[in-house]
Amino acid sequence: MNRVSITKLINALSLVNLTPEINTDEIWLYQPEINRPALQLAGFMEHFENERVQIIGYVEYTYTMDHLTKEERLKTYETIFRKGLPAVIYSRDLRPEDEVLALAVRYNVPILGSKANTSDVMAETIRWLRVELAPQITIHGVLVDVYGTGVLITGESGIGKSEVALELIKRGHRLVADDVVEVKKVSDVTLVGSAPEMTRYLIEIRGIGIVDVKSLFGVSCVRLTNSIDVVIHLEEWDRNKEYDRMGLEDHYTEYMGIKVVSYNLPVRPGRNLAVVVESTAVNHRQKSLGYNAAKELYRRVQENLTAHRDR
Repeated sequence: MNRVSITKLINALSLVNLTPEINTDEIWLYQPEINRPALQLAGFMEHFENERVQIIGYVEYTYTMDHLTKEERLKTYETIFRKGLPAVIYSRDLRPEDEVLALAVRYNVPILGSKANTSDVMAETIRWLRVELAPQITIHGVLVDVYGTGVLITGESGIGKSEVALELIKRGHRLVADDVVEVKKVSDVTLVGSAPEMTRYLIEIRGIGIVDVKSLFGVSCVRLTNSIDVVIHLEEWDRNKEYDRMGLEDHYTEYMGIKVVSYNLPVRPGRNLAVVVESTAVNHRQKSLGYNAAKELYRRVQENLTAHRDR
């Protein structure tokens, strides 16, 4: 099961830890959702999602300060903290009373602060947690950003994936990951790939060794993450195999239940695969914008046949 520490959440969202006595390195989050405990502060404790990060905004804060006595307020917070919350975030630079902070320390519940408004805190927390806690797999391949399209290049070891990536980098495109690609399912329609920290910005060229792309070509030639929009599978040329020459029908590769458009490219001497990959990325963007060159050719052929029959 994926998990992320509260410390990492604090650092990523630039939050202020109002309870530094608590060791947030050992408190873990397992769910990407958040909860605003308005009903719980009013005393309704059924169906309380206590395993989620709790967000307290201006409405919750005003209710506790203006409509509850201090004794009621402390009792309410103690009841909530006993549930074992992973963390509570106060938005809009709001700050709880010292007695509330003392209760939080007693029950090991980190209290965090943010200057952002409540809706922004909620949106950013959910977005970040969805990425961090997304289901993940590892794929052997190379991920490159080509004209804004994430191209995952796969194939057997030694087929030339890294060499194609290096040529694409020289042509101004950006490397995301070489050899090992960590793929996360951040939504029901989106896959995001990145490199393990150990091999980030590095690429292996057989016969040469390890190349540091960031140092050699500059920071403009690398990316930390990128969506995976197209899969290109490199394979040895087989003269007895029929390869798609029109492209009227799309083929797909499925990762974690998400289908990604895929192409099989035969490798043989003399083929400039970097140019082919570039063309594939541009053609994919054209299709996503509603233009399909194969269907356009088919339409022209049909119109030509119809015109000949009418003569």
